[in-house]
Amino acid sequence: GQAPALIGFHGQTLTHRPAEGFTLQVGAGARLAARLGVAVVSDFRSADMAAGGQGAPLVPVYHRALARRLGLEGPVAFLNIGGVANVSYIDGDTVIAFDTGPGNALVNDWMAAAAGAHFDEGGGAALRGRADGETVAALMRDAFFDAAPPKSLDRDRFKAALGAVAGMALEDGAATLTAYTVEAAGAALRWLPQPPRRWLVCGGGRRNLAMMEGLRRRLNAEVETVEAAGLDGDMLEAQAFAYLAVRAARGLPTTFPATTGCAVPVSGGRLHRPEGD
Repeated sequence: GQAPALIGFHGQTLTHRPAEGFTLQVGAGARLAARLGVAVVSDFRSADMAAGGQGAPLVPVYHRALARRLGLEGPVAFLNIGGVANVSYIDGDTVIAFDTGPGNALVNDWMAAAAGAHFDEGGGAALRGRADGETVAALMRDAFFDAAPPKSLDRDRFKAALGAVAGMALEDGAATLTAYTVEAAGAALRWLPQPPRRWLVCGGGRRNLAMMEGLRRRLNAEVETVEAAGLDGDMLEAQAFAYLAVRAARGLPTTFPATTGCAVPVSGGRLHRPEGD
């Protein structure tokens, strides 16, 4: 295959505490560039946080590019369900983004502790279980959901929710935590100018049938995986950071006040050349 001219390298996030102005990702862009002999852009969050931003989410500018390329009629929303979930609302030049709350992390941790599984494959356990509505309602009283965006969080921000389902059957716990992610996504509607007419779901959560069914009921809109729009959901994140790397190398903004809360549009990312910085 063709060798890359530029690599976008985010690294694995170990902790992200925007209120403290602190974020930590594993990986050394300079060493990667030297080892591969290819320019690398890394450290996408620091410049945004130095400008008063949350340092995340980072991908909305790519979602905007996809919406334009695909000719999607707005308002449309991309809902990324990874360890946490975040939304990118796009309507013409308007882009609003923020973390909505828990994503897959709680369900994954529950399945690991209760069944020794890495995740709830296909949402099978949740589909067999029954969500406890009172527990979900209690979890939704967390102050995070009443805070206006921009806002971002760490995957373990809602870990206390695991205590709320302790003692439940495996399937009921999975169903309740899945419903929590769904309700958190639905609660994000209050912060959007108008309800999106279409939601495109990416991240591992798109493979969870219980989550997708719940989202369709809660959002009362067209909810599809990104594959329905002709996109490759397994490659979307990699494509996004390649796109962000090019923008950073060209000095173009990667984050904006309405996506992270930075004071001005910021070109995030540090460029490392093979011959050294």
